[in-house]
This record gives sequence, C-alpha cells and structure tokens, in this order.
Amino acid sequence: MRNKKQEAPTQPILYDFKLSTLDPAQFPLTVWRKLSQRSMNDPSLYSYGDPQGEAGLREELADYLRHARGVNCTAEQIVIGAGTQTLFSMLCQMLTVLGLKQIGFEQPGYQAVQFVSKHLGLQNIPIELDEEGLDVQQLWQSGVRAAYITPSHQYPTGIVMPIARRLKLLQWAEAVDGFIVEDDYDGEFRYRGKPVPSLQGLDRQGRHVVYIGTFSKVLLPGIRVGYMVLPPPLLNLYRTQLIHYEQTASRFHQRTLQLFMQEGEWERHIRRLRMVYQKKHARLLEALKTVMDARVKIVGQDAGLHLGIEVDSEQSAAELVRLALEQGVRVYDALAFSTGSAGRVNRILLGFAGMELSEIEPAVRRLHQAWQGVYR
Repeated sequence: MRNKKQEAPTQPILYDFKLSTLDPAQFPLTVWRKLSQRSMNDPSLYSYGDPQGEAGLREELADYLRHARGVNCTAEQIVIGAGTQTLFSMLCQMLTVLGLKQIGFEQPGYQAVQFVSKHLGLQNIPIELDEEGLDVQQLWQSGVRAAYITPSHQYPTGIVMPIARRLKLLQWAEAVDGFIVEDDYDGEFRYRGKPVPSLQGLDRQGRHVVYIGTFSKVLLPGIRVGYMVLPPPLLNLYRTQLIHYEQTASRFHQRTLQLFMQEGEWERHIRRLRMVYQKKHARLLEALKTVMDARVKIVGQDAGLHLGIEVDSEQSAAELVRLALEQGVRVYDALAFSTGSAGRVNRILLGFAGMELSEIEPAVRRLHQAWQGVYR
C-alpha cells in the first residue's frame, strides 16, 4: 500500500539555503576535462597505485599546505583517500590500536564522522562550545585523549577559534599525550581578518595534530578526494598496520588534481571562487541587515560557505524551519547537528554558496515574511 502522507501536496521549495551545495557553474569544466584526458592517456595509471596516494599529488599538496595554510609537513606525512569519512575511519583504527577508546566531539558538530567512530566501537564524548569554540575545561574534565574539531569555521555554528584557544588545546594535548584532529574543511574561504594559523602549524612538538582537508568545497564533492597529514607517531602506525589497505581515491582524479595544481589552475580557481563567494556572502549579510535588522543576530560570518542567525523569537528553531517551509524557503536548524542539550538558542543555518546572487535578497524577504508573526 502506498503511503498517503508521501502523496500529500507540499509547498514547492523556491529557495534552499542548503549547507553542502556549491555553485556548479564555478567548476572549471573545460580545464578539468583537458587535464583528465591527459591523465587517462597515461598507461602507468591503469594499475593499483601507492596505498598512501600518488606521490606527485602529495608533493603538490605539501607545498600548498605549507605556504597557504601554515601546515608543517612533508609529502611522506600525507595520506590520500576518498573523502573525510574514509580517512577518519583509518584514523579511528589507529587510535584503537593505541588503546584509545573515547573521542571528544564538538557539540553541536559534524555528525558524519561521529557515525564512523561509533560504528568502529569508540565512545563519542560530547564537548560543548562557548563563544570561542570547543570548551577546553570541559575537555579536560571528560578524560578523553583525542578530540575532533573544526577550528577554522566550526561546523555548524561558524565560530572561528582564536589563537589563544588553539594554544590551550595544544597544551591539553601535550599534557595528556593525546591527539587533536583538525578538520579544515572550508579553510580557503575567509572574508574578514587575517587567517588564524592552523593548529598543526602551532604544534611545537609536531606530534599531536592530525590535519584533515578535502577538495569537496573548492572543486566538487563528487570527485571524492581528501587527505590527512599524520604526525610521526601515527604515520609509523599507519605504515605498520594499515599500509596494506588499497588506495580508495581514483588514480586518474589524483593525477588530474596534480596537474591542476602544477599548472597553477588550483590557485587561480581559488582566487576566482573567493571573489564569487565573497559577493554572495556580502549580499546575504546586507539583505539580513536591511530586511530583518534587529530581529536576528548574525553569527559565524567571518569565514566559510554558510553562516548562522539567532532569531529574536519565542518559537523553537524547528518551528521557525517549519514556518519558512510554508513560505517555500528551506533553512536549517543547528540543533539537528547536536545529540544533546547544545543548540538551545534559536540558531538557523544559511548556506549561500549554491544560491544565485540574484536569489539571496528575495529569499531573505520571504523568510522575513514567514517569521513576521513570531518575532518578539
């Protein structure tokens, strides 16, 4: 029997502030197709490759990370894989070998990796946030020796962790001889102030931070290539315990990315994207301030491809999402990224990368109309 609820007519979605959507028109298709063809014409790529990833791509990545992200690494420290979840799965196995049974996660935070660690038998310990990011005092009290964080643009709140808090986190890692997993998922996009140095680059001992990055936010998620920079203790463990795992990312995509970086296309593409997304970011801020004014507080606006708003209303965030849907606008509840008490404020998340520039103001006006009757 067919589900009658599924057949019920729904309001068409006119505007969607989806967090994970990019602007497909910005993908450098012509250049990518040309470089991809060159890769496909190389018979040496037709066999199984280096489990750690293509050496040429790792060299390019190491050079880029050193000068653009402040990451102290060599190509030998980089492991390439098919996205963050795949790489984190390998990392969890290494932590388990070391006897770690718990890992701290930001609350709210990136649930896709929390699913991985839980599935592999680790206990996920929620660590709440304050206005500067992960609460270090609560981290100390938790007793964990590993923590997964998104300091450059906390997912999903958008908090940019200041350098003083980063140094406190490193002090914790040194004291407990633990590990910080630094996920820099959209660190290429910063709109105000100077970039804060990576935790990995600040680690004086060079042994406590695993740096994870991805090509999903700059190119396309469908390419499925990510990377992690392992500190020496974990690199040695990887080479003794996990080196027999076959590489999960396509060799052809890896070689195409290598050529893309070698020929300067990567840097040019990032510069173009920054201009495009900065315009969308500015248009969204302008629309929120012009249309909603004091009705919302804007948070997490310094970096990334989404921001948050705290709505001046007695209604729950879930109710605000429902009211927006009735007006054909899809927005996202920050509480959906939490497994506990975090997210008590009415924080709504707005992704802007996938929206047309011309859509942003009309979408905000329709959102304002949806909430007109529930503002304080």
